[in-house]
Amino acid sequence: MPTSSSTTIVIGAGVVGLSTALYLQRAGQRVIVIDALPPASAASYGNSGLISCDTAAPIALPGMLGKVPGWLFDRLGPLVIRPSYLPKVLPWLVRWVEASRFSRVFEVSDAMRALHKEAMNCWRELLGPEHFNDLIRTVGQVRIWEGGAGSESQIELAICARHGIKAETLSPDDIRQLYPEISPNIKSGVLIPNNGYTINPQRLVQTLGNLLVAEGGQILTERVLKIIPNAGQQGFMLMTNVNNHNVDQVVVASGAWSLALLEPLGIKVPLETERGYHAMMPSPNITLKIPVSIKNRGFGLTSMEHGMRAAGTVEFAGLTASPDEQRAKNLVTQAKRVFPTLQTGEPKYWLGFRPSTPDSLPVLGPVSHIPGLFLAFGHAHWGMTGGPPTGKLISQMVTGAPLSIDPLPYSYKRFNQFI
Repeated sequence: MPTSSSTTIVIGAGVVGLSTALYLQRAGQRVIVIDALPPASAASYGNSGLISCDTAAPIALPGMLGKVPGWLFDRLGPLVIRPSYLPKVLPWLVRWVEASRFSRVFEVSDAMRALHKEAMNCWRELLGPEHFNDLIRTVGQVRIWEGGAGSESQIELAICARHGIKAETLSPDDIRQLYPEISPNIKSGVLIPNNGYTINPQRLVQTLGNLLVAEGGQILTERVLKIIPNAGQQGFMLMTNVNNHNVDQVVVASGAWSLALLEPLGIKVPLETERGYHAMMPSPNITLKIPVSIKNRGFGLTSMEHGMRAAGTVEFAGLTASPDEQRAKNLVTQAKRVFPTLQTGEPKYWLGFRPSTPDSLPVLGPVSHIPGLFLAFGHAHWGMTGGPPTGKLISQMVTGAPLSIDPLPYSYKRFNQFI
């Protein structure tokens, strides 16, 4: 068991890495966070800001496969696959289809619920009341469908019922009470009252970094090139672009970039990059009291402190392909379909990389054949939700404390049958 004087390096300065680091620092560890970019510079910067503690539905749902061809041929659709990338992503997509079986969906929902349900409490623990009240709004989330909700909404409601999650079906009149400016094409919705959002994802995650440093942790702006286990004993040497670091434990929380560090160690995980875009629209004439997700279009709208953010959709093209700015511009078009009178200043566009597994569950826990190495990545669309509970769980694993949830569903070994 690590001692209180052990040094742990967390690779990754996003919401998962900094949540983990702050929990470890408070558990008596000496903690260093290393990232090539400053805190909250990747997916933690540009996401939709949703904190979905009462969300337990995976992305892959029964019946979704039949919608994929229509999405791919829809210029404004929620999914695009660049033709040159199709051979690379195809094995992952096959596993994604396998994960959409009814029996597997409910198993996944159980694990998602176990990880997500304490998210808001974990944010309170990490931030304290002053920062929490400044940055987080516990007003719920609304999900809507153009035209009408299909089988997807029924599955999500069934998952809510399975876990005792409060979900309120909204009539057209209910929706218009919440959103007077909404399009008449929106006829059905669901309110999840115990969910919430942050008014600024970047500032929220930067606050974690500031708290870590104030409490004695370190954050280094370096790029980790290789994790080298010490021969014949526990511990590691980390080679970065400017230094070598000798350390007792390592937590890999590098999001979509995690596999580049793990594959040289013989660790294989089906991690794919779901590229997502946002359009930040300043000075909007409409303010949303509750964030809204347009489920059939795969994006959401959140009112933040610097304007209204439209964020979402999925593009498969890998980590190195150039952005398709039209995907971000389409989000503005989509937002104005939902709110026809919406007017804003000149939007700013962004591309980010979601680290996604086929079954929508992150990869968490120790590597059995490399003592002292822990994994914490793959949170896909739920980094702001799963990041703090993940940090708490990984801290418990590293320090040998009692575990708050069963870690087995998140083990990298669950994929062994496929690799």
